[in-house]
Amino acid sequence: MEIVESSKEAIALEQKHGAHNYHPLPAVLSKGEGVFMWDVEGKKYYDFLSAYSAVNQGHCHPRIINAMTEQAQKLTLTSRAFHNDMLGPYEKYVTEYFGFDKVLPMNTGAEAVETAIKICRKWGYEKKGVPENEGKIIVFDQNFHGRTTTIISFSSDSDARKNFGPYTDGFIKISYNDKEALEEALQDENVVGVLIEPIQGEAGVNVPGENFMKAVATLCKKYNVLFMADEIQTGIGRTGGLLAVCGNCTCEGHCEQQATYARPDVLILGKAISGGVYPVSAVLADNRVMSVITPGTHGSTFGGNPVAGAVAMAALEVIRDEKLTQNARELGKIFRKRMNDLIHKCALVSLVRGKGLLNAIVINDHPSSSTAWNICLALKENGLLAKPTHGNIIRFAPPLVMTEEQLHECCDIIEKTILGYSEQMD
Repeated sequence: MEIVESSKEAIALEQKHGAHNYHPLPAVLSKGEGVFMWDVEGKKYYDFLSAYSAVNQGHCHPRIINAMTEQAQKLTLTSRAFHNDMLGPYEKYVTEYFGFDKVLPMNTGAEAVETAIKICRKWGYEKKGVPENEGKIIVFDQNFHGRTTTIISFSSDSDARKNFGPYTDGFIKISYNDKEALEEALQDENVVGVLIEPIQGEAGVNVPGENFMKAVATLCKKYNVLFMADEIQTGIGRTGGLLAVCGNCTCEGHCEQQATYARPDVLILGKAISGGVYPVSAVLADNRVMSVITPGTHGSTFGGNPVAGAVAMAALEVIRDEKLTQNARELGKIFRKRMNDLIHKCALVSLVRGKGLLNAIVINDHPSSSTAWNICLALKENGLLAKPTHGNIIRFAPPLVMTEEQLHECCDIIEKTILGYSEQMD
């Protein structure tokens, strides 16, 4: 293996030998611990992206790493041709943790979304009685559920869609946060499900109205369609609730109140369910829905492997034991106050939005401008890593293990950077 000795060398290797499907910030990282990352030159950064909310428990959490290494030394993969002694305990643990009857284990977020779509369609044909191949799923504009062929068929992202057709039919796209549009779309008797992000992360942390998710759940029940919540980015404590769909609850850690507040029929999880240590995703539902899955109808060689089960249980234990959900809730309030104070100090920031430790600031410039990107480059130079989304929006999502003292230090960096950039523009 070639040893990388500088950031410049590492970036050159990627450019030469890798597909150019990402446009990363020029930071070549080689180590992570807690809320910090270090580049190959040894510079230390605060991580304010958390691998798109996969690293909620902090980088290389010792409990999760230990669970992975211990299991990896015993058994890594059997495929589902055989049983393994970790799968059953994991399935029991995760279903009880989130309050569902069954789980279908997969590996990546996009796989989990595809799995939920398949379950929903099959349920529509076999349980609701929709004619086969005529089932429709309602989705929302500015959604982001992944980049597989089916998912990009209803994506609003032109880069993800262009020249990848023909696209998959069977989706109705409506405006996000629009209860009237949702009820109108539900008049179609062939609708079998509604797929929604409780907060649209990739769209710039677009938070719906306070009662919208509850309205979605109520309308789905009224029209006998499945409410599918994509909590891949918003779940596992990120928004100050165990799940964003129950973000208004005040439970301490484990979110028992989800059963009475916007409970989805199908819950889609990924990212932080493994603490960013191993690819793990999951689709949870009750028996009335999951019973449509029978041998041969869906599967994955790696889905439900022993290492994944061990890692996911450890990662979820860390969320609960270290009260990271509560920490996200309290630190989020502080962060949004600090950023709203910044609005009064300069005209460069026009809006702050978010919940828990999933937040964003809107830069007062056109989405096609390079202002947000340049600010993120300046943040990098000042020791904080974040990334723009949708051109003029900067998303901030640090690991949930961050302390209040560290958060204030990061807010100081953000304020100093933006005020300095604003002065340069003047």
